[in-house]
Amino acid sequence: MLRPAYRGGMIASLMMYLRPETEAAHLRYWDALRRALRARGVPAPAEMCNAAEAFSVWTAPDLVLSQTCGMPFRTRLHDRVTLVGTPDFGVDGCPPGYYRSAVVVRADDARPSLRDFADARFAFNDAGSQSGLAAMHAVALAEGFWFGDRRQTGGHRASALAVAEGEADIAALDAVTWRLIRRYDPFAAGLRVLTWTPPTPGLPYITGPGMDRAQVFDAVVEAIEHLTEADRDVLGLLGLVDIPARDYLAIRNPPPGDL
Repeated sequence: MLRPAYRGGMIASLMMYLRPETEAAHLRYWDALRRALRARGVPAPAEMCNAAEAFSVWTAPDLVLSQTCGMPFRTRLHDRVTLVGTPDFGVDGCPPGYYRSAVVVRADDARPSLRDFADARFAFNDAGSQSGLAAMHAVALAEGFWFGDRRQTGGHRASALAVAEGEADIAALDAVTWRLIRRYDPFAAGLRVLTWTPPTPGLPYITGPGMDRAQVFDAVVEAIEHLTEADRDVLGLLGLVDIPARDYLAIRNPPPGDL
């Protein structure tokens, strides 16, 4: 199903880790964000547009706040948006604000190493994804191969499900999304982590090109501090980190032929 495009006007979106079980906590988080932004004189819409097509939101001239992925930030957005900061989800094995990908296979697949999956079917969410494709490309290339059999699924959960149901053999999943899958999806019991990719800067918050970055940063910090313990647990959100744009831009992109 195609997502509706942004049609103009002030907009905000936090769609990246949204799923039915986290929606209520996201709404309360946005309410806190909206109040913190307005207290600083930053206009903010009453509601988020989480169903809108991602790039139409990210490139909107009146973007108030959204979350993007590291790969589209460095390839298409870094000179068109204002980088606010990087939310810290407390990912194991990573510095604050960083994340990595869980490389998952079926629990009953006995192949012991990534190199053993060179001829396997690789499921990935999107060709513009750092965690779903670029991170895996880097670790596979270090092993001397890249997957010839690739299947795009449209989402990390769909990639995990494809592996669990035998429609693919291996996938790379954003560690935060993998945490949510393990918490809420019974099929996760049929998967195991083969390996982890190296940490990279996490999914950054962005705002429009004319926005005051410091005001938005401070509003996000305040909103996170006011989360209840229950919502903090659901969202996994610990704080906001100032990771510079150069750290995102330093990561290599897969060549177009490998996407």
